[in-house]
Amino acid sequence: MASTDSASSASEPASTPAPFTADDYRARMERAAADAAAAGLAGVLVAPGPDMTYLTGYRPSADTERLTLLVVPAAADAGDRPTLVVPALEAGDAEHAPGAPALTLSGWTDADDPYALTAGLLDTGGRFGISDNAWSLHLLALQRTLPATSYRGLSDVLPMLRAVKDARELARVEAAGAAADAAYESILTVRFAGRRESEIAADLASLLLAHGHSQVDFTVVGSGPNGADPHHEAGERVVEHGDMVVLDFGGLKHGYGSDTTRTVHVGEPTAEERRVHDTVREAQQAGFLAVRPGATCQDVDRAARAVIEDAGYGPYFIHRTGHGIGVTTHEPPYMIEGEERPIVPGMCFSIEPGVYLPGRFGVRIEDIVTATETGGRRCNNTPREMAIVE
Repeated sequence: MASTDSASSASEPASTPAPFTADDYRARMERAAADAAAAGLAGVLVAPGPDMTYLTGYRPSADTERLTLLVVPAAADAGDRPTLVVPALEAGDAEHAPGAPALTLSGWTDADDPYALTAGLLDTGGRFGISDNAWSLHLLALQRTLPATSYRGLSDVLPMLRAVKDARELARVEAAGAAADAAYESILTVRFAGRRESEIAADLASLLLAHGHSQVDFTVVGSGPNGADPHHEAGERVVEHGDMVVLDFGGLKHGYGSDTTRTVHVGEPTAEERRVHDTVREAQQAGFLAVRPGATCQDVDRAARAVIEDAGYGPYFIHRTGHGIGVTTHEPPYMIEGEERPIVPGMCFSIEPGVYLPGRFGVRIEDIVTATETGGRRCNNTPREMAIVE
């Protein structure tokens, strides 16, 4: 089992990974169809967003009121290719999507009724999974057109649609993690004291881009009492000597997410600050060691939470231990009590316990971890010990 708490220096693959092919997207849609059949669905309906990007490689130029919908019949209806219903003015872009060779494109003009067109592709009494981010405008129109159909959110009926990554996806997640590690190593060299949180956040964003990210999703800089807010937005507070500072940042590189957190200290910490940081670091390691064959998602949460509770800080750990990551930075699976789903090789998720003392300071340590046949493999490998900054 890969259990070493590595503190090795970050390194980044220099090469750009080969793009996914039409065969890759065809295989993903076939898996989605098989999963839909196993879940008792007639098919899945995918709106523009991360599910559509994952299944087809298509990113519409804009999410508008015009219906764009991928219809994937369940495997029981084999013989029907997935169909992408798309406005005629967007059809040219759709034809060049990487997964287009595996699709049937069905264009419609503003003079057409796109819901009647879509209805012709659906089982009139079927039960369908639909993207969580689908516009209610479109869902309600489909229900009016086909009143005997029913719909469930994809995160409810097919929560693991994107959860298990293949080797090429894992390489992208690992490259994103290495780039985030490099950004962290660089931020340790800048001055913290006397600067605003927003300035340090801007530095982090620039470093993520410099190390190959195409998109920066968040740069949390929570100094002193602001660190006790897990989702603090970097603001105008000036960082002071003696502050604990939570740094949580990430985005997309090669289309896949990074997300890491380290907590640093400006100058020498107090004994209590060291104790809290050590507790969180031990909890994070315990969660990592809980990633093993036969474990469930809640086992990771329980392992990390037990360390914090035993140290007396249980009431101050106020969020789940982790979340999945892939083409978005938050997706299933979730490391939380009550999630009995087994961890399987290829899952990628965060392990990020924290302690938040209101009005005083907070500590969080986060790595992205990939589940393997024998345990866990970290995608973030910068030191988890407290770094002292100026």
